[in-house]
Amino acid sequence: MRQLNLDQLRTLIAIVDLGTFSAAAQALHLAQPTVSLHISELESRLGAALVVRGNRRITPTAAGSALVERGRKLLRDTDDAVEAVKRQAEGRVGRVRLGTSTGVLVDLLPQVLEALGAEHSGIDVEVSIRGSFEAMERLAAGTLDIGLVAIPQPPLRGIVVTPWCEQPMMAFVPRRWKAPKRVTPAWLAAQPLIFNEATTHMYRLTMEWFAAAGFAPRARIELNYDAAMRSLVAAGYGAALLPLQQSTDTLPSNDRMQILPVSPKLTRRVGIAHRQHALLDGATLSVLEVLKTFSQA
Repeated sequence: MRQLNLDQLRTLIAIVDLGTFSAAAQALHLAQPTVSLHISELESRLGAALVVRGNRRITPTAAGSALVERGRKLLRDTDDAVEAVKRQAEGRVGRVRLGTSTGVLVDLLPQVLEALGAEHSGIDVEVSIRGSFEAMERLAAGTLDIGLVAIPQPPLRGIVVTPWCEQPMMAFVPRRWKAPKRVTPAWLAAQPLIFNEATTHMYRLTMEWFAAAGFAPRARIELNYDAAMRSLVAAGYGAALLPLQQSTDTLPSNDRMQILPVSPKLTRRVGIAHRQHALLDGATLSVLEVLKTFSQA
């Protein structure tokens, strides 16, 4: 047996509700012969009479009543499915997987998530901590929708990266150390150092800054969590080069650290990475639009 035709099912329900073929035709904006054809084809497909004809008011047979009862639910479910797809396509609902570093998560992302919650409450943003290299790999594999990554990044087929913000790199030095007002590679290279792990973009950025001045220092410890690095600096364990976090680095709680400008200046640039727009769903596009409103590039 062929599958049910939803238009024919809708016609049957209209006839039962309104009592006549003509009233159903008017309500559905169909010609009356079309309404009659819908019912005839539906009865033929199911092999059962669905309505009792000849009376002033059309009434359903037992088979017709059973079909109408289930048909109402089927049409409601169909309408709900269409509306769900529409909301998804328009970016009103959905799930978006976003990967970012701890530094961006702490300093830049909270205000973005707050704006998303206000403008797109139906979108669930799943945030995970990812280094830039891993985020780019996951974007290419389709297991991440948006990555906030350090730039520049090597070209990756199918992935678009646009500048989003810039953060000045600062020297974080224990309070008790005697430090210059502007920290140079020569001075910092002579101190105990705390670096990001060697596989990260931050490590490469730091080492390039030293190398340009002719230095190649070794770290006392390498780790990937900015908050942990700041804690070690505050404890006097070493100094670190880190991006300035406007939301936290000016708080009184940081009086155990000196946050000093470096010379020459160093900037960390962050970009938004995602697949090509034609491959993105509405929810991801909505998140991208909100991210762009916070662009500082």
